[in-house]
Amino acid sequence: MNTKTVAVAVRENTAIYMAPDGEVHLDVHLSEDTVWLTQAQMAKLFGSSQRMMSHHTSNVFSERELDRESNIQKVYIDRSKKPVALHSLDVIISVGYRVKSAKGVHFRKWATGVLRERLISANRDRQINRARLDALGAIASHVMSDEEARALLRVIGRFSHSWQMLRQYDENDLPGKPAHPTKRPKRLMPKQAHAAIQALKADLMQKGEASELFGIQRGDGVASILGNIEQTFGGQPLYPSVEERAAALLYFVIKNHPFTDGNKRIGSLLFLHFLDKNGLLARPDGTQRFDKNALVATALLVAASDPKQKDMVMRLILAMLS
Repeated sequence: MNTKTVAVAVRENTAIYMAPDGEVHLDVHLSEDTVWLTQAQMAKLFGSSQRMMSHHTSNVFSERELDRESNIQKVYIDRSKKPVALHSLDVIISVGYRVKSAKGVHFRKWATGVLRERLISANRDRQINRARLDALGAIASHVMSDEEARALLRVIGRFSHSWQMLRQYDENDLPGKPAHPTKRPKRLMPKQAHAAIQALKADLMQKGEASELFGIQRGDGVASILGNIEQTFGGQPLYPSVEERAAALLYFVIKNHPFTDGNKRIGSLLFLHFLDKNGLLARPDGTQRFDKNALVATALLVAASDPKQKDMVMRLILAMLS
């Protein structure tokens, strides 16, 4: 039977496991009310080889001790092109018995504790959300029909992340830099940027939405901006992740006005082009990270913002990309 493939990044829902001796650290994936490890992680946990882990897990399924489909899921780790197989806690425990490892007992106790805490937290959140919805429903029912009240509650629930971001903005609590730097991001070279701009100009002029002034550069502004987002200090990049470089590219093109006309459109294009070049324009499930309306609103926000608010605007862009 085929195992299911989940298009998510493993780091989005993890807990950190540390062995009693402190020698083993594992990023443990949490989902579907259990914990998951790769064969490589199991080998590290049990002090064995990945070949032995493969042998034991195959026997667990071939001997019908566990069902393969419900105990293996495939996920995309970070931006890997091939999914990696993860094995459930039941598989991990079964393999632990087979290799007669005391480390498996400690891991089982740790995992059980983590899952219990998540269950308690989830139940608490459900109770809080149910109470909120009941309260909202009671309020809405006084002025709306039942159908209108349900529609309102759907809108409130659908845009819950928006309410959180607006609160974070008001309280100056937007997340900072992404936790994980990008290894070897693909650069956007000036020639590539100019080619993209000319393609956009040709398309807009054909539709009567731009003039010959569009995209005429003042000096070497684009090359300078592209160089700025690649800067290092003390051997470390000033913008360690693709998201930060994309946000800086959008901000500087719009605020520095390197073109006679079209800076907001060109900045938005280069922002999208840079994300796409690095495989981040779409999420692993195929949905867009930045829809067209959000892009327009962000470009206008950047254009209207006070230069003193640069850090806040950059953090807002990063939050929208997350």
